[in-house]
Amino acid sequence: MEIKATDIGESNIENLRNLFSFVYPTKEFAWFFSSIKNSMNTHRQAIDANRSAVRESQINLRGRYVFCEEDVLLIAYPDAIRSKHKTPLATLNWFLNTYLKSTFSMIHLLPFYPYSSDDGFSVIDYRKVNQETGSWEDVSALAKNSRLMFDAVINHISSQSNWFKGYIRGKGSYSDFFIEKDTEGDYSMIVRPRTSPLFTSFQTQRGIKEIWTTFSPDQIDLNYKNPQVLLEVIDTLLAYVGHGASLIRLDAINYLWKQVGTTSSNLPQCHAVIRIIRLVLDIVCPWVVLVSETNIPHIHNISYFGDGYNEAQIIYQFSLPPLVVHSFLSKEMNSLGTWLRTLQFNGSTTYLNFLASHDGVGVVPATGILMESEIEALAALSLQRGGRVNYKTTPEGKNQYYELNCTFHDLICDPEDDPEINIDKFIGAQSILLALRGVPAIYFNTLFGDINHHEGVANTGIARSINRRKYHKDELERFLKDNGREKIIFTRLKHLIETRKQHSAFSPHAEQEVLKMPPAILGLLRHDVGRERVLVLVNASDGSVPCTVDPSVCDEHHTLELIAGHGTLYHNSDVLTVTIPAYGFSWWKVVAHDA
Repeated sequence: MEIKATDIGESNIENLRNLFSFVYPTKEFAWFFSSIKNSMNTHRQAIDANRSAVRESQINLRGRYVFCEEDVLLIAYPDAIRSKHKTPLATLNWFLNTYLKSTFSMIHLLPFYPYSSDDGFSVIDYRKVNQETGSWEDVSALAKNSRLMFDAVINHISSQSNWFKGYIRGKGSYSDFFIEKDTEGDYSMIVRPRTSPLFTSFQTQRGIKEIWTTFSPDQIDLNYKNPQVLLEVIDTLLAYVGHGASLIRLDAINYLWKQVGTTSSNLPQCHAVIRIIRLVLDIVCPWVVLVSETNIPHIHNISYFGDGYNEAQIIYQFSLPPLVVHSFLSKEMNSLGTWLRTLQFNGSTTYLNFLASHDGVGVVPATGILMESEIEALAALSLQRGGRVNYKTTPEGKNQYYELNCTFHDLICDPEDDPEINIDKFIGAQSILLALRGVPAIYFNTLFGDINHHEGVANTGIARSINRRKYHKDELERFLKDNGREKIIFTRLKHLIETRKQHSAFSPHAEQEVLKMPPAILGLLRHDVGRERVLVLVNASDGSVPCTVDPSVCDEHHTLELIAGHGTLYHNSDVLTVTIPAYGFSWWKVVAHDA
């Protein structure tokens, strides 16, 4: 059935009109609205066909998806695993069905489109699957067992794309898709995450043009001042939903709108464009979750929640990884605990918590939380452990620490320590991730405690390749048959995930209280009001630490039941004490005596 204006509703049309008029004050809304309806109708049948993958029990009255304790996301490259007889995507599906059946409710498939650089983030064609990776059929097969998150790399596109080739040739439809340098413009305030030149020269039919390239000369920024660009992007996102996307990740979205004489980051027009996208998705497929990825200071990062309903439902919690690394480096949890107390939550949005990803550990989000000397110590740690440090250019033209390129395992684990201690430390850090309020995300390589991939850096010349090792199926099967470090980490981490999923106290909507504890201990009380309470204790130090449990957590009518980790419980003169071993953790369920 065709979508008509009456199906969309007057209030939605008015909201869309207001947003469009703000972003494009001189453009005609009727043309834009007609084009949006055409896109909705083009993709509606495919979208409705994929609606069945969403559990009705997790859809609220607004038609939106509601996360629960069972939601854990796996971040994986489409070619994370290779084999002789299957495509990489099919091999990934085989591995998940064989070794991680039902462990992860969601999979973030990193860009699986044809690309020219940056391991997929310089997209040649948004609408195709890279043939070396697999096919749309392989993607659909993955979507049968897990909700999929697609990457929307919509800030820029490859220099080898048809869009940019059309621009080079002077083809009319693409002539205004990219941003040419204004010779009179002031670009001194621009904020960006790279030290490479902001503009790159290209020979076109109109002569040499300087084109805006935020990330690299191969990644050409799109010109959203042309509403046709936004229409193309919205049509692409609706096509993704038709192909099985239940979540859409807006990659580096804060750089979307460029304006001479500004920072060109987090501008009001950027937020308005996101609200247009959110509104369109809410009309056609409200169960689809919009995820913002903005590696920026926390105060700006959380602005992408909007009012809780009109922008992203989830934002990446970029401050968490550097704070956890700092905790184990300094052997104290005070900085992490203090920051956690500042977090605000509501029922409609949440955080995507992660420690490791396909990129490194960003340190910019720790600005204002950690002291400059503490950030410098993190950079020194990365270099000491065989990693790299990436920089960004400030508006003043100075280089600033941007990212630590090192696997999370090698950042956390001291090569001088006993292997068993390092495993405890690594799993202890993951126990924080899985206990915090929000939706936890685990990078595929983390499942095996991956170490620095120096060969990858040597082959590509790219620092981020240190954390982007690709595996062969036989290699992973060997890991999981042997009783080595990889299998131990895999087994313990999988058990921890499964434990989390069984307890409603770990729901993203359950309350989180940071408890007063000794400096080395992070103490959390997670409680699903009226249902369940879980006490979480994690030790960042190299010695065992006793913790007195506050009576408000566990009074004389309750006891603690260990559900994960290690810890010793003592009763002495009506004082309840839990001792956590070095780099250990424990999760305790609070149980009534008569239960």
